[in-house]
Amino acid sequence: MSETVVGIGIIALLLLSAAAVMLSENKRRKLFLQQKLKNAWGQIPDREYTYEDFHHISQFFHKREKEGFFIDDITWNDLDMDRIFMLLNQTFSAVGGDCLYDILRKPVFEEKELKYRNRLMLFFAKNQEIREQVQTILASVRKSGSNSIYENIHVTTEVNIKGKNVQIGFCSAFFLSLLVFILAPNPGVFLFLLVCVVNIGAYMTQKQEVDAYLSSFRNVLQLLEAYKKLEKLKIPELEAAMARGIPAQKRLAGFQKRSSLVIDRSSTGGGLEGMLMDYIRMLTHIDLIKFQDMMKSMKENRKELEELIYTLGYIDSMISIASFRETLPYYTCPEFREEKRAYMDVENLYHPLIENPVANSISAKGGILVTGSNASGKSTFLKNIAINSIFAQTIYTCTASSYCAPYFQVMTSMALRDDLGSGESYYIVEIRSLKRILDAAKSGENLLCIIDEVLRGTNTIERIGASSQILAHICKNNVLSFAATHDIELSYMLQEYYENYHFEEEVREKDVVFNYLLKKGRVTTRNAIRLLEMIGYDKTLIEEAKRAVEEFEASGSWKNVEKAR
Repeated sequence: MSETVVGIGIIALLLLSAAAVMLSENKRRKLFLQQKLKNAWGQIPDREYTYEDFHHISQFFHKREKEGFFIDDITWNDLDMDRIFMLLNQTFSAVGGDCLYDILRKPVFEEKELKYRNRLMLFFAKNQEIREQVQTILASVRKSGSNSIYENIHVTTEVNIKGKNVQIGFCSAFFLSLLVFILAPNPGVFLFLLVCVVNIGAYMTQKQEVDAYLSSFRNVLQLLEAYKKLEKLKIPELEAAMARGIPAQKRLAGFQKRSSLVIDRSSTGGGLEGMLMDYIRMLTHIDLIKFQDMMKSMKENRKELEELIYTLGYIDSMISIASFRETLPYYTCPEFREEKRAYMDVENLYHPLIENPVANSISAKGGILVTGSNASGKSTFLKNIAINSIFAQTIYTCTASSYCAPYFQVMTSMALRDDLGSGESYYIVEIRSLKRILDAAKSGENLLCIIDEVLRGTNTIERIGASSQILAHICKNNVLSFAATHDIELSYMLQEYYENYHFEEEVREKDVVFNYLLKKGRVTTRNAIRLLEMIGYDKTLIEEAKRAVEEFEASGSWKNVEKAR
């Protein structure tokens, strides 16, 4: 008797010790997460991304049906928006980054939605405790492997296991053979054993197929559980955002019931209870029956699941953008105002990716032609204009002291390159890019277009002739056009359409200093030959180049180059 008591006491002590360890570990993880949330707020993210990471993150945007205008691939790449995304992405859920990427590619043309986003950002910025509660819940939504949750729930392969009715047949055969065994043990034992062998054999051949979908099911359960926990917080500010997830919660209510039969099957191999459940599954196929129900529910409710992903990712994104705002030296919320002609008034605009940036202001209508020397800041300024227009209509945050403009569709033609896949040259790629802008300009919708070095892929004479006409035809009342060029001739040819601005530099004895300040008028300085001289080109080459330029400016024609000495 005393030995039994001692044995029970030892077992109880071991169980209590295991429970204490688990509680301690859970507490440690919770404290670690809370500290991580505190440390991340208002800081520039330090995450590293691979090409594969961006591929998976972007699927939520690329694979879903799209309505209305969105930022196309050319514009996204021209503006280096992947780096912008990395700067903004301080999300903690596995769906936050996917949704933030989607938000940045879909400008909003409705002030009500943008102002709601702003209210959410301000709410989370002011309420640390609630923010961290929400983030803790969102952090429980985790992906397994490299695929995104969106990819996991959109199962594209066919399930090779037999249908639900077949699994019910296996289950029924087991219980019937068990009944026969009970009623007539001698002959019944052979039937019972035969059914057990057949059921176990059939189960083992299909087990691997089920395992392939476990991560998908777990993701759905994580989404539903996180949504329920957010609902329980009863935060009034989140009601509008949470509304999108209501249909998914209702239609997937049955998905969670008895889901442990399927989900927990791979983690019960330990104790007696786990072993018993494994044998019950193999003999009755009850997990395969439930699997069929879960798979059917997931396939029938993909749209609702997309909404659930967006709901949780949207909230996570708003917290992330609020954190991004804290990293900025200053920012402003945009003002949207319609006028008869497309315009933009912006003050102290700076590029969010540049450390210690130089701010510029401009009041623009119609067309703006920017000239300037190499590396003077033309391209950076143009990208900044486009990025902030996208910011205004996505994250309701501009890196400026003031921003006023109508709603814009944004298109660029800047950082193009040869398309080796299709065999198209740079020039063909460029003129296709420009044509999409010309076509968009005819639509009547407000368009902000940014063009850097138009038709740089062809000869000088045809470039100037064709680019002058392209830029002129783009100029319409609904279009705000910014273009940068080294062809100073265009600043004269297009002066009826484009207002001239420039960037300039100060040339010193052994240095060229750029101030990156935008100034009115066309550029009057050049630095290309000076830069050659500074990095050590042959002095004779430099002198001959300078002489050739001087002679061209005096006569208007180029002379033959003499044989190098």
